[in-house]
Parts: sequence; structure tokens; C-alpha cells
Amino acid sequence: MPCQTNHIVDKNAKIFVAGHRGLVGSAIWRKLQQDGFTRLIGKTRSELDLLDAKAVSQFFAREEPEYVFDAAAKVGGIKANDAYPAQFLYENLQIQNNLIHQAHLAGVKKFLFLASACIYPKFAPQPMKEEALLTGALEPSNEWYAVAKIAGIKLCQSYRRQYGCDFISVTPSNIYGPNDNYDLQNSHVLPALIRKFHEAKKTGAGEVVCWGTGSPIREFLYSDDLADACLFLMENYSGEHFVNVGSGSEITIRELSESVARIVGFEGRIVWDSSKPDGTPRKLVDSSHLFALGWKPRVGLEEGVRLAYDDFCRRKS
Repeated sequence: MPCQTNHIVDKNAKIFVAGHRGLVGSAIWRKLQQDGFTRLIGKTRSELDLLDAKAVSQFFAREEPEYVFDAAAKVGGIKANDAYPAQFLYENLQIQNNLIHQAHLAGVKKFLFLASACIYPKFAPQPMKEEALLTGALEPSNEWYAVAKIAGIKLCQSYRRQYGCDFISVTPSNIYGPNDNYDLQNSHVLPALIRKFHEAKKTGAGEVVCWGTGSPIREFLYSDDLADACLFLMENYSGEHFVNVGSGSEITIRELSESVARIVGFEGRIVWDSSKPDGTPRKLVDSSHLFALGWKPRVGLEEGVRLAYDDFCRRKS
């Protein structure tokens, strides 16, 4: 991996956060505001359709952002990926192609692309090092999203090689936190568990049925920690290789479910539906390159789940 660099972003620089209302984008937005950045640009989908190449071109010409954090994507859990493969592939390719290409044409100083840990082979050696990319078959349940994200990483690399663009990519582990998606049809595992156990507690249900066997092992990173890492890398890293961002700790889905149930206050039984898919057996990213640069996460899983549940309750009220 390339050495650490020092590129302090001016507090008055124009910064575009694509997807600023989503889980990751809103965390990046909060982080930038907290750190005193004063010229942030955020557009809702109705204000700027990132699938529309002409609209994106006009946006860059008009706004002239100096830095871009690309947290815009069509996302979802196993069920959503399985139900909408064409949308997950096409829309994510279109969004990132438009943003990366127009950032190049507009002369953006630095661009950060958010990938996903699902880019790694299903049976990649654990913890997953950046070098494991494209060394094996993907997990079938989310390969459409993974292929798009791999393409985004490669597009950033290719623009760096061909045009000298300072475009970098990061690959976070499973992210959760404020502004998460709690829709049971297309959410990820942790927000889905929060909603399931909350609703079961409210209705007085005696049991909650969870997908799979509970045996898969996952790593979870609080969204504000990811945002902190993204700004850190924007200022301290410049290289062709993407960088893993994780918490460095892991937990089984069964243990996670028990922890969420306890935090939410559900006292019933947890039942496992083994007819539903488990997904990748284990998914832990090796964040040693990032840690060696001097960054470490701050929010533990227990604290993070409590904060996420508080956010869920506020949004439900």
C-alpha cells in the first residue's frame, strides 16, 4: 500500500456529499459540519437525479465542487438483492459512472468512492485483505451489487492511471447507525433486527423469527466512525489501492440478535428459520493498512446499537 500523505482539506472548500440523506452520506455530512466545513453541497434525488448523465454534468459545471464523497447507491439486504438484480447492477453502475466521469471532467481535486465488503469472494481467507479482490467467486445473493461496486473501484483506479485523477476508494464492513433503512423487505441485518424486536416488544409477541441459522459471523462499524475514517483518508491517503474500513471485531448473527433483543427490551424467544439463506459464512475485513496510518474506530457495538435504537425510536415517534 502507498505511504501516508498529507492533504488538509480547506474548511472553506466546496464539498459535494452524494447521497447526503442516507446512512453513510448523512454521517459524512455530520462529520464535516462538526469539523467546521462551511460550504457543503447536498442534493436530494428530486433535486439531482444521479442516473441522468446530463443533469450530473450540469450540476458539476454549475456548482464546481472541489471534493466529492460518493455515498450514493441503491442498497439493500439479501432479499432486496435477490428480488431486484437488474436495478442493483444498472442503477449503481449508472450513478457511479456519472459521478466519477463528471468529477474528472470538472477537475475535482479529490474524489472518495464508497464500495462494500461484499466485493470479496464468498470464501475469501479471513480476515479479508484488499489483495483478495477478484480471487474467487462472489456470494450469489448479492453479486449484482458487488459487481457494480468492483466496477466503481476499477473506474477510480483507471482514471487515476490514465488521467492522474486523485480518486480513492474505501471498502467498509457492515455499517449501521442513524438514518438507517428499517424496511423489513430490503434492509440489512442489524436495522431489520432492531425493528423486529421493537415491534415484537410493542405487540407482546412471544417469539421473533430470524432468517437463517444464526451462524454467520459479521463485523459491524458505526456510521459516524466510517465518516471519520473517510475524512481521515481524504486528508491522509492517496493511492490506487482501495482501503478497508472496519471495526476489527466480529460477532455471530445469533449473538447479535440476542444483544439487540436485550437492548430493545424484548424478552421472548428467538426462532431461527433455516430455510432462509445465511449469506457469506464469515465477513471480516482486514483494516490493518488503515490502522497503520493512524486511524482507529471509537464506538463499540453495544454503544452503537443503543444509539441506533434511540434513532429508530425518534423516527418512529
